[in-house]
Amino acid sequence: MAEATSKDVLERLKTVRGPDMEGNIVDLGLVSDVFISDGKAYFSITVPAERAKELDPMRQAAERVVKEIPGMKGAFAALTADKRAGSGQAPSRPVPPRPAAQGHAGHSHAGHGHTGHTHAPAPAAKPGIPGVKHIIAVASGKGGVGKSTTAVNIALGLNALGLSVGILDADIYGPSIPRLMGISGRPQQIDGKLIKPMENHGLRTMSMGYLVDEGTAMIWRGPMIQSALLQMLREVAWGDLDVLVVDMPPGTGDAQLTMAQQVPLSGAVIVSTPQDLALIDARKGIAMFQKVDVPLLGLVENMSHFFCPNCGTTHDIFGHGGARAEAEKIGVPFLGEVPLAMTIRENSDTGTPVTVSAPDGAHAQVYREIAAQVWQQLSGANAGARAAPEIVFE
Repeated sequence: MAEATSKDVLERLKTVRGPDMEGNIVDLGLVSDVFISDGKAYFSITVPAERAKELDPMRQAAERVVKEIPGMKGAFAALTADKRAGSGQAPSRPVPPRPAAQGHAGHSHAGHGHTGHTHAPAPAAKPGIPGVKHIIAVASGKGGVGKSTTAVNIALGLNALGLSVGILDADIYGPSIPRLMGISGRPQQIDGKLIKPMENHGLRTMSMGYLVDEGTAMIWRGPMIQSALLQMLREVAWGDLDVLVVDMPPGTGDAQLTMAQQVPLSGAVIVSTPQDLALIDARKGIAMFQKVDVPLLGLVENMSHFFCPNCGTTHDIFGHGGARAEAEKIGVPFLGEVPLAMTIRENSDTGTPVTVSAPDGAHAQVYREIAAQVWQQLSGANAGARAAPEIVFE
């Protein structure tokens, strides 16, 4: 059987009526480019921001008709907002979701000539994930600072405390968790609905790396990233977890905003190396989480120093103490220093993190101490849902 193409998907989507049952979503120019990977189709549908909730059945219908294509394993559609939606003009590209204007059902005050301020209604609490007590983000301002390795070892450190822990790989473009956790293969679906997480070393995990081949270049735009991320969060059978650790992509982009705005995060851990260049970017990540009212659980200084096994001396290759000084400056906990060590790198590459391969070693002890500080804060924190600005996204 020949694999379905994007043309096949678009032809099938022509059977879906547009807003107000006029025309179809393809001819109205509402459908983005279609991306197909591993038998699954990904696309977005542009609708007026204020009608997103009302038009969600249209999104569901689009997914349903695409799934009916022979050989198609799944379909993932996201609703995105654009002021031209429904006008019959195709947008040049799907745009990332934006906060819905408050007070006039999505219309700006400027458009109505208002000059005064209105009191916005309190935003709704963000829905949690059934069975998951705490969700924490492990983030960094830039790539290459060892964030994913740190996230995995913190998760394993929490597990060593006797906690039930999962880890979600939120880096759609560069997923690292399959290799770091030594997991391969495809996840299974439960009753054709929820995805069963992949497991190893006592952790339940989910990653886009399980759904596409390692060498596949992901070319998704913002709305598709957000759709995939939310589905990996809410359509995975995580079960009962004390902590779900989210390995964030580097920077402050779509994935970070999705997590901060739509998920009740209990807190965030920032990973940085000591040098000023990394700390500059780390400050941006710190500022983002502070702006969206996500508590900072603390900073980790990775690659803090290197102990030479030959000469017996310690070398501060990337400087030393920068993250500790930054933590003291902004008044957040400093969680610890992780050395630059070959054994951490080697075991990460082979899928046996150092907290598993050498649980009694000095490096594993560092990670366990960091995990213990994180849990101490979480166990005393209010795990209730936090409010955030509404964004137009499904």
